[in-house]
Amino acid sequence: MSQKQFTDYPLGEEIIRALHSLGYETPTEVQSEVIPVVLQNKDLVAKSQTGSGKTASYGIPLCEQVEWNENKPQALILTPTRELALQVTEDITNIGRFKRIKATPLYGKHPFHIQKAELKQRTHMVVGTPGRVLDHIERGTLALERIAYLVIDEADEMLNMGFIEQVQSIIQALPKDRVTMLFSATFPEDVAKLSRKYMNRPTEIEIKATGITTATIEHTLIQVQEGDKLALLEDVLITENPDSCIIFCRTQEHVDSLFRELAELEYPCDRIHGGMEQEERFEVMNAFRRGQFRYLIATDVAARGIDITNITHVINYDIPLEKESYVHRTGRTGRAGKTGKAITFVTPRDGRRLADIEAYIGFEIPKMKAPSEEAVDLRREEFERKLHVRTELKKNKRELLNEQIMKLNFNGGKKKKFRAVDFVGTIAKLDGITADDIGIITIHDHVTDVEILNGKGPRVLEMMKDTTIKGKLLKVRKGNK
Repeated sequence: MSQKQFTDYPLGEEIIRALHSLGYETPTEVQSEVIPVVLQNKDLVAKSQTGSGKTASYGIPLCEQVEWNENKPQALILTPTRELALQVTEDITNIGRFKRIKATPLYGKHPFHIQKAELKQRTHMVVGTPGRVLDHIERGTLALERIAYLVIDEADEMLNMGFIEQVQSIIQALPKDRVTMLFSATFPEDVAKLSRKYMNRPTEIEIKATGITTATIEHTLIQVQEGDKLALLEDVLITENPDSCIIFCRTQEHVDSLFRELAELEYPCDRIHGGMEQEERFEVMNAFRRGQFRYLIATDVAARGIDITNITHVINYDIPLEKESYVHRTGRTGRAGKTGKAITFVTPRDGRRLADIEAYIGFEIPKMKAPSEEAVDLRREEFERKLHVRTELKKNKRELLNEQIMKLNFNGGKKKKFRAVDFVGTIAKLDGITADDIGIITIHDHVTDVEILNGKGPRVLEMMKDTTIKGKLLKVRKGNK
């Protein structure tokens, strides 16, 4: 059977162009199953492991389906964590870049009034955590009457985190005539109940993996006494010498103490857990994504939805409490067709949890011996040499795309009766510029932000200094991304 291409689907030229610029070549299995169903406006339930390209599987057809001219949100995507909400927003913005699709993230610990102002702008899709989305619904700041699509992403984790009542309240507030999509890596009874209650004969899609984890991950476990874990970790890091590794601990306190231990050893590391300020968590994840450090010490907050394709190793320093968490943790490696290693430290007290995990994933995790002194000594020099080499910072396809974009800030907005068409009409008439070079336009009361694409920002900036819009010469400057 020949491999389908994105051009085989009824997708507009703007979406195809964005996919090409993002380096999307051929659809993953979940994408080839999900995209046609969403394009036919049918409900669906998809069971797909993490790292399978799930966000794009619904993001691509949603960007195609939404009407650009409609000001009110047409799609609502619920995610369990703030990190995932922001990542999905970024993915949708990139896929819909040339169609000028605006996605707005809503999550807690971020000023409500800023989100309220964003929602007054033209917004095609809203991506949010259940608590904050429900807050906006109850306060009347999120318009629901045009919502035609609901996506419940990472449904198992959503219910695990106790969001079931909030999710149900949100569903009950939405228009009945809508398409509902539910995505989940695992399928406990709670998730099945949700689909039966609120969905209309959904198409069921299951993307099979080896056992329940991807075939690209090598799983091993090492037996160890609790007090010997740190010494074992040092030996494993020396012998494995990973380029990029997440080390999972059970609690915030464990993360903090292990971070201090590794930092004292001058290992290039950082940490992330739910007790940190949101901005700091974003900064840590972005720095890890760029390759500014090699070891990320984390609680399970980092195990969901963080899409970094180059993680070579996952180490479960503490065995997870929930059997499902093993799948989500180890799924951080072996992504996008690459191979990875998952190493789990098991203490004598962990026997029951290990048995639960192995029953759940459907195979026995192979045991390996702790690295010998000889093996550690043999690899130490190479490890130490790599430890002090500054890594070349990585640029992903999204960053390369964003380098082609400049945001221009004009000092005129709604109060001066400016509309998006005024800016498009003027800028598209400039020499060497077309409507295809204009991205998302956001009109505030007193200012307007216009994204200029395809590296043409500097040229438009210079020309607009002497060009009037509706007979007015506006001040224009380069805005913040």
